[in-house]
Parts: sequence; structure tokens; C-alpha cells
Amino acid sequence: MSRFVILSALLCASFTSACFAAGNQPRPNGVGIEKFDDRLDQILKVDAPVKKLASGFVFIEGPVWDRKNRRLLFSDVPDNKIYQYKNTDVSTFIAPVFTQAVPAGMNGVGSNGLTFDSKGMLTIAEHGNRRISKLVAGGYREIVITEYRGQRFNSPNDLVFDSKGNLYFTDPPYGLSDFDASPLKELSFNGVFRLNVDGSVDVLTKTLDRPNGIALSPDEKTVYVNNSKEDQVTMAYRLDGQKVVSTSVFFDANHLEGRGVPDGLKVDMLGNVFTTGPGGVLIIHPDGTHLGTISTGEFVANVAWGGSESGRKCENNTLYMTASTSLYSVQTLTLGCSP
Repeated sequence: MSRFVILSALLCASFTSACFAAGNQPRPNGVGIEKFDDRLDQILKVDAPVKKLASGFVFIEGPVWDRKNRRLLFSDVPDNKIYQYKNTDVSTFIAPVFTQAVPAGMNGVGSNGLTFDSKGMLTIAEHGNRRISKLVAGGYREIVITEYRGQRFNSPNDLVFDSKGNLYFTDPPYGLSDFDASPLKELSFNGVFRLNVDGSVDVLTKTLDRPNGIALSPDEKTVYVNNSKEDQVTMAYRLDGQKVVSTSVFFDANHLEGRGVPDGLKVDMLGNVFTTGPGGVLIIHPDGTHLGTISTGEFVANVAWGGSESGRKCENNTLYMTASTSLYSVQTLTLGCSP
């Protein structure tokens, strides 16, 4: 989750040549799809409707598709709730997420990223409790991890399991009112971590100032991480087993204009990256080319694959988007995996 700030301008508001080169026209109210590369036609129709499904939230984040119950779960971070969207209806799933009085020095104590483990347990990045937990029988939340080498996490933000059960997650200081200057901050860095199935913890990197969204490539050999502060980039960390063997900038969004920053992201079955960024949701080819942008007219914080009619994990062609006060969706030609 990035800071609750709505940035100015919409992508292509200045009518740059790149917009017209693809044969696009400006979209009314900033809602629609812009194409920058013809390869987008195999992924998403330019005239696919961007649908507003629900609104009236404070700042929503962390969407995840629940295959078992055919519903979307998502967090409202400042409102301290987890909602469910099912059959066009929205209802409260967990409220409050953080059950104590809000401690001094905390900012947005609700949950953020959500996912499911291999047993179908909802796994939750909690800002207020500065931990990752999982929802077990009876509605009880069991702690998964809360510290690294005796020091509490800042505010776990986004998370993803690999097929072996290892948990990758980011830990920026967005839950702390003074961020890096907070007296509550115990770690000297904002890290990207992996909790291994044997209980050990690896730090993949300490160098990002605001590590945020995280996702794995289809072959699980690359970890993508968004950085959401001054240097707005999507990083790629190449893995060999448990080791990071190379680091590179996968996509640099610093030149783009519009509402949003690199925040949440997901990857489709072909390795295309759907990442939030300036202007909405950027669709990036595995070679790093910006193919197009889905714009909602709001600050988009995160995305999730869902909607599979078969209930199979990797047959989802609905991209859900949590965008500030509203939930949106768009149908794609490509497929993505839910947890």
C-alpha cells in the first residue's frame, strides 16, 4: 500500500505522441484502455469495458480470489476491515482487523495484502499487528511470522506463496506514522523476505526504500517487486534455489504521468506483468515493453486474478482492481492464476 495520496493528471493527459501512435483516442473521465504495442491485442481488447463493481470505501487494497467460495476478498486499510465481493454484493468479512486501541505512531492499522496457502487458509499482512497471520478454524488468527532476528517487522504489506509453500513478502514502513523516522521502527531497513517451509527466513534485498507489491514469474525463477517512493520501478530478482543470483530493473515508471505509483502487481500465465503505476494498471511484456494501460480514473493500488468458471487455479480471465474508493474489473484474453 502506498501513502494515501492521490497524484495528479491522467496517463496521456498531455496527448503525447505515444498515445496517438497506437491509434488511441483520449478516454472520457480517464476510464478505458490505451494501447502502445500491437501485442496487447493478444492479451486484452482495447474496447473491453472497465467496470465499476462497488464503491464507497476509504482506500482498498490486497485483493485475492477465493476459489472455494467463488468470491473476492479485499482489505480497506484505513477503515480496518476485510470485505468480500460475491454475486455482485459486498459484505463485511472481518471487522475490525486490528482489535485494540490504535497505538500512538501507527498509520492505517488494518490489513493489506491477502493470499491463500496450500491448505486454503487466508493469509493476511497486518499493519497494526506488524505481522503475517492466517485464518484458521473458528475465525481465530494464528501468527505466521512477526519478527526477523528478534526485531519486529515494520508493517508487512504484500505476499505470495510459491508452489513449495515458501512465503515471499515485503515490509515497508507504511503502517508507521513517521515511516523511516518512526521511534517504533526496529529494523534498520525495509526488506523483501522469504519465509521458508523449514521456518528459516531469508532477506532477498535490503536496498529498496519502499518495497511494495510482490509476484512470481510462472516458472518461479524471478521475483518481481515494486518500489513505490521516489524511484518508481519494478525490480526483477532472479533466483537459483534460495539465492538471488541477479538483480535488474524490469520496468522504470519514472517517466510516466498520472495517478498512481508502482504498488500491487500480478503475472499472467505467459509472464506478462500487470502492475499498478502512473495512469492505472500497466501491462508489461516479459521483455519489459509497456504494451498498454488500464485506467479507472482512480488511484489503483492492487490487482488480482479471479472469476474462473471451472474453479481451476489458472483459468481466470477477470482482472480485479482495487482503486482507492472503488472496486473495478476487466475481462482479459489472457489467463492468470489465483492462489
